Amino acid sequence: MIKDRMKNGEPVLGTWCDIPCAATANLLGKAGLDFIIIDMEHGTMDYGLAQDMAMAAECEGCDPLVRVQNSDEASILRALDTGAAGIIVPHVENTGDVEKIIRFAKFCPAGERGFNPFIRAGGYHNAGAGFFKEQNDKTLIGIILEGRDGIENLEKILSYEEIDVVYLGAYDLSIALGIPGDVKNKKVVDAMDKAISMINRFGKAAGVMVHDRSDLEKYVANVKFIVYKIDTSVLFDGFSAMRAELDKLK
Repeated sequence: MIKDRMKNGEPVLGTWCDIPCAATANLLGKAGLDFIIIDMEHGTMDYGLAQDMAMAAECEGCDPLVRVQNSDEASILRALDTGAAGIIVPHVENTGDVEKIIRFAKFCPAGERGFNPFIRAGGYHNAGAGFFKEQNDKTLIGIILEGRDGIENLEKILSYEEIDVVYLGAYDLSIALGIPGDVKNKKVVDAMDKAISMINRFGKAAGVMVHDRSDLEKYVANVKFIVYKIDTSVLFDGFSAMRAELDKLK
């Protein structure tokens, strides 16, 4: 599982999945990705498709994670009920948000997650006494920092043992810093570098999106949760580039 690999200092590679399709999830696992993030905040994804995608990824040894809509109980519970390896929660701003996430994502005694043994996440049968501790240990909790408050409260947020991954949303940070879309701006770069250093100091995995080899070279030494683009953008970029090449030859 990527949770253990990152704790051992190994970087892992994945992508965002906005295409609601199990075959696509299976292909990404087959291509060698360590994880996918099934996006239930944006797009048309539903829980049935999310579960199919989770199973399709797992067939290839790829950990399925779900980006939930928000930190409310229903979003977190239903995402984890698909059998996903963990969740990624957007718009985390303070310790109150973190405490809610832990309460809904972890079973007793760490939290108050609801349990149904007869669904995929419950193994389809009554679980033994060790099930709840095992699931609490395995379930990955990732959060996304996207605004000024999240960055300013980062040290307090990182004090929670249950947080595994802190993903830095560069585009949203650029908006918060008053330079929308300018993710290469020194203000954004400095804010991200400072955050990554602090995340590593607390023993968590920092997460960023990379777009090319130069991004990868910049971050591979200090970032353990590496997200390469989005499934839709990889398809678009690949085919539009070939379209452009053909047009040049006409």
